[in-house]
Amino acid sequence: MSWEDEKLVIAGREFNSRLIVGTGKYKDYAENAAAAEAAGAEIVTVAVRRVNLTDKDAPMLVDYIDPKKFTYLPNTAGCFTGEDAVRTLRLAREAGGWDLVKLEVLGDEKTLYPNMTETLRSAELLIKEGFQVMVYCSDDPIMAKELEEIGCCAIMPLAAPIGSGLGIQNPVNIRLIIEQAKVPVLVDAGVGTASDAAIAMELGCDGVLMNTAIAEAKNPILMAEAMKNAVRAGRQAYLAGRMAKRLYADPSSPIGGLI
Repeated sequence: MSWEDEKLVIAGREFNSRLIVGTGKYKDYAENAAAAEAAGAEIVTVAVRRVNLTDKDAPMLVDYIDPKKFTYLPNTAGCFTGEDAVRTLRLAREAGGWDLVKLEVLGDEKTLYPNMTETLRSAELLIKEGFQVMVYCSDDPIMAKELEEIGCCAIMPLAAPIGSGLGIQNPVNIRLIIEQAKVPVLVDAGVGTASDAAIAMELGCDGVLMNTAIAEAKNPILMAEAMKNAVRAGRQAYLAGRMAKRLYADPSSPIGGLI
């Protein structure tokens, strides 16, 4: 099987693209839609509390990003308690029938780091209610394993604080999470440019989720295409298997038998 035929499988659903894009911070829905197309994305994450999904008297996301073409992934952005997160996703299921969801429960407004106690508690409740939970979490391998063991269908550790653009700050922990996981691992939050996305994929991540890195680029459409190429290149490099790092030089041409 060619690497291009390899699918990203989340909760039994197959996707060709390993890049998930957000639907916030764009100047308008039209730009957002153009970026999603340029990124080659098949999943768009939607902040249920911020994006208009139901008010037909105002511009609606579904008029620009077709839910029949893209998989909508409702998320709980802006929720700081488990109760708020669970309530938000129940409303999303009622509004659009969505059961594949992204859970994030934030700890404070300054860092937007996840509150892992609340995240674990709300994930358990959502899973009992039949939701398929992709979960934003810290880069702690122990917490990541706990979330997997209670039934989360994808683990999404942060690379750096949400919207920071700092790139992967702790590649060792990301790698540990990947090595122990039996479900997809996607880096979520902190990617700033294409090389950050490539590094995530070279570490062995199954995918990358990003919003600000594209939406706040000077040219969002061009950046979306760059991210698509970076994710593909990073996956290729991971599957190819990089050379070993060496302390000393190793000549490309053999020196034995020189005249």
